[in-house]
Amino acid sequence: MKKITALILTAVLALTALCACGKDENESTSDGKLNIIATIFPSYDFARQVGGDNADVTMLLKPGTESHSYDPSPQDIIRIQNCDLFIYTGGESDEWVNEILSSGSKQPKKVIALMDCVDTVREETVEGMQSDEKEGETIEYDEHVWTSPVNAITISKKITEALIELDPKNEKQYKENENKYSMELSALSDSFAKTVEEGKRKVIVFGDRFPFRYFADEYGLSYYAAFPGCSSETEPSAATISFLIDKVKEKNIPVVFTIEFSDGKVADTICSETGAKKLSFHSCHNVTKEMFDSGITYVQLMRENLKNLKEALD
Repeated sequence: MKKITALILTAVLALTALCACGKDENESTSDGKLNIIATIFPSYDFARQVGGDNADVTMLLKPGTESHSYDPSPQDIIRIQNCDLFIYTGGESDEWVNEILSSGSKQPKKVIALMDCVDTVREETVEGMQSDEKEGETIEYDEHVWTSPVNAITISKKITEALIELDPKNEKQYKENENKYSMELSALSDSFAKTVEEGKRKVIVFGDRFPFRYFADEYGLSYYAAFPGCSSETEPSAATISFLIDKVKEKNIPVVFTIEFSDGKVADTICSETGAKKLSFHSCHNVTKEMFDSGITYVQLMRENLKNLKEALD
């Protein structure tokens, strides 16, 4: 996974400090709304669901781009430094955030790391999966905590608490928004649980990366996949592909999943050898520009996942 060196980021921070000189200290709340900056789509959507009309929410990651290769621009850093609430994921992919938050520069009023909101699990390599993990590397924890709707409820509550601290006069509205959203997420979670309970099988196959550990754990699913969730690899070995083909045949798996922004070639190969159907399962990490502009939500994406999961477990 790509890392930004401390030297480069230090230079960027120095530049942003110069750029920020003379800016109004109250610029972030000049329109009376809370200014919230989120790094990726899930935190962006959770914040706008809870913040409602009382918050302006910005997503740093450009729609349609791969989140694991994101680098902050000087303007992004200025936005972070001047916002009321900054929400990021945590983990290795967000190491650049630690440099910003530990610098002597201006800081956001409040900060939330999604991985601090819930219990985390280690990223795992299951049978047949190709791993780019090297011996002696530090333990990595799975960053994709939002893929479980139950975790999404907990995260939304943490965001609500932060908004109330920043803007206590609108506490009632934030609580109402959060309660409504939690009910929607609970209904979604119940639907996933029912689908798994009624399914003919409890195993899913991904011809792709697998950023759904929290989802699988929540609903009691086992899985096989080409790569772990944060893998930088894109070309699995012949052994990995052969293993997945054999598993699909052995367990009569009707669907092979691929994730958003994937070329789908691995899933295509498995499907061509097994007769399985290729379907998408969205990790919600990011969305296309068209989807973003249409106002698509986490819940909408997960409902599409629900429909495809039903077909995979049938």
